[in-house]
Amino acid sequence: MFDVIIVGGGPTGLLLACELRLHKLNVLVVERDAEPTGIVRSLGLHVRSIEVLDQRGLLDRFLAHGKQYPLGGHFAGIGRPLPGKLDTAHSYILGIPQPVTDRLLAERAIELGTDLRRGHELVGLHQDEHGVTAELAAGEGTEPHSIRSRYLVGCDGGRSTVRKLLGVDFPGEPAGTEWLLGELAVTEDPATIATVVAEVRKTRLGFGAGPLEDRTYRIVVPAEGVSADHSVPPTVEELKQRLRAVAGTDFGVHSPRWLSRFGDATRLAERYRVGRVLLAGDAAHVHPPLGGQGLNLGIQDAFNLGWKLAAEVAGWAPEGLLDSYHTERHPVAADVLNNTRAQSELISLEPGPRAVRKLLEELLDFEVVNRYLIEKITAIGIRYDLGEGHDLLGRRLRNVRLKRGRLYERMHGGRGLLLDQTGWLSVTGWADRVDHVVDVADVSEELDVPAVLLRPDGHVAWVGQQQRELLAALPEWFGVPA
Repeated sequence: MFDVIIVGGGPTGLLLACELRLHKLNVLVVERDAEPTGIVRSLGLHVRSIEVLDQRGLLDRFLAHGKQYPLGGHFAGIGRPLPGKLDTAHSYILGIPQPVTDRLLAERAIELGTDLRRGHELVGLHQDEHGVTAELAAGEGTEPHSIRSRYLVGCDGGRSTVRKLLGVDFPGEPAGTEWLLGELAVTEDPATIATVVAEVRKTRLGFGAGPLEDRTYRIVVPAEGVSADHSVPPTVEELKQRLRAVAGTDFGVHSPRWLSRFGDATRLAERYRVGRVLLAGDAAHVHPPLGGQGLNLGIQDAFNLGWKLAAEVAGWAPEGLLDSYHTERHPVAADVLNNTRAQSELISLEPGPRAVRKLLEELLDFEVVNRYLIEKITAIGIRYDLGEGHDLLGRRLRNVRLKRGRLYERMHGGRGLLLDQTGWLSVTGWADRVDHVVDVADVSEELDVPAVLLRPDGHVAWVGQQQRELLAALPEWFGVPA
């Protein structure tokens, strides 16, 4: 019997597997596709996802395969420079294609001991008070076989089988616009392509053609309408027709590496947990790709869920800890859906949205507005509602410099952490779940508080200096003392 079955081998499911394996859970990941996809749906990682990788000691692997781009404001395509002293040690976007992200996370999950099975499709599930039974088919025409686990997490995308089998409502708006996307060879001169793209984007911000290598371009163009099934890729001829209609030329595209289509459906699962089954990533929320937030939102779902689910399986989770996954992440997704809705309106060619866009362009010249929207898109502005208290409470803590190294170097194991600048505090009784870092030689200029208690996801659960207050906070997040 597995501790957790994860349905879906994309970035959300794979990072969740890594998190669970840090706590020695027996984890199975099942992925319907027999081979990893080459489709590049995401091109990069935002600041908070970069911090997540840094907190687990994985960032160097990703930096070796990606490219750092200057971080700035690009809300609805409105460019603004980065405001000074953004609250992060990683003020850049990491350009890295999603298949590379998938591969690196799969390699790490397997290193940690995850059982990853490709070509296995979930076709049924039912749960009882002791666990979940998953019905899996290993290829078309094969007889389903049953596997048991204590919990199951659906990370199986916007058309989630898990969500449908659970009967969880997925309210929102269906796609009203569709784009065609692909990587293809071109025969047109690169300078001509650049000129055409610049001209078209004056009125169509959803259009693009960017060079990759060997005269291959990544192309995105609005479709003529909305297809009945987004999973059916377009043909080269369909893409050519749309390029000629929108740009006046098809750039001589040929020999596609891959082709895909996507829409702007906006939906949010009514709940993220039904008994022993949970939802994460696109299985829980879908939205337009504006701002590049989708993959990042899923990674951050997994980071929030992993330690809580591990604590539940291990038996030390305080009451309500696992339910706090929905309580904390559902509002975050709702906010992302709203900001992508707003951006969708702002790229409209209608007079009303154009007037609002003009006003926002003026407002973004104010640093406070620019900073607010950058922190929203990059997810470093998130503050979970942990009640009244210090301004840091509920926020994630940046990678502050310590007397010996930096904070995130101490968080690779996925445990809680007491960062103590007093020297007199103690986590006795919770030492199997919480690390104690005493850093008193020089009080950090980056952390102007005596001590902070961090959850395994890096969010601040307590700020103070009194042992009595700390002893009240520890059980709330880390259960009864050993």
